[in-house]
Amino acid sequence: MPNLPILLRFLLLVSLTAFLAGAAHAQQAVPGQIPALEGLINPAGDGRLSSSVIQLLLIVSVLSLVPGIAMMVTCLPFMVIVFSFMRQAIGVQQAPPNMMIMALAMFLTFFVMEPVFMTAWENGISPYMDGTITEAQAWTATTDPFREFMMRRTDPEALVALGEAVNRPVVEGQPPSFSLLATSFMLSEIKHAFQIGFVIFLPFMVIDLVVASVLMAVGMMMVPPTVVSLPFKLGFFVLADGWLKITEAVLRGYTG
Repeated sequence: MPNLPILLRFLLLVSLTAFLAGAAHAQQAVPGQIPALEGLINPAGDGRLSSSVIQLLLIVSVLSLVPGIAMMVTCLPFMVIVFSFMRQAIGVQQAPPNMMIMALAMFLTFFVMEPVFMTAWENGISPYMDGTITEAQAWTATTDPFREFMMRRTDPEALVALGEAVNRPVVEGQPPSFSLLATSFMLSEIKHAFQIGFVIFLPFMVIDLVVASVLMAVGMMMVPPTVVSLPFKLGFFVLADGWLKITEAVLRGYTG
């Protein structure tokens, strides 16, 4: 079969020629318009894209930015950092695994942010899809619930410092820009998560020190203290119902 590649190329060339001829014939049948693109053009005949296509492009763009948006305007980074600190404080590196910690943080984030999401949908996104408000009004109505949520958790010092760093100081009585507020909110959440992580580490550090002192007193200096203290830390954490207590404290911080 030495002529098989030549035959395949010939058939491909014939198919491409037929396709181009059909497209040209269709374009001649309706001057100035391609039937395949008919649904993309505004029915008013002004040559612009229809509103449905613009909405589809906006939705696809937003979906591609969802991970970054979730990290910037929600409590997801706070949850992930706190649970990561808790796992490291216990001394187990892979239990629970990263995927489980991320899943728990995402569900808790949705649980905390559900009122904000619903308000943004009802005030901004849904009216815009119905065509009752403009893009600017939809942006304002959608971001206002997130602004209110972020302002409650953002340190004023972070807003002032970042505003002065970019020569855009925050004016008292005026709301800060959304980009400045989102950045300050994210830095404030990281700061709060590290503060809670420090508090979580303290009791487990005490257990490590006690175990290390006992091992040194009995002359077992070759035994790693972390190996001996791990069962005690796990028992302490289980008896105190640590996951539930810390999760409850984190949730109360957002509702208080």
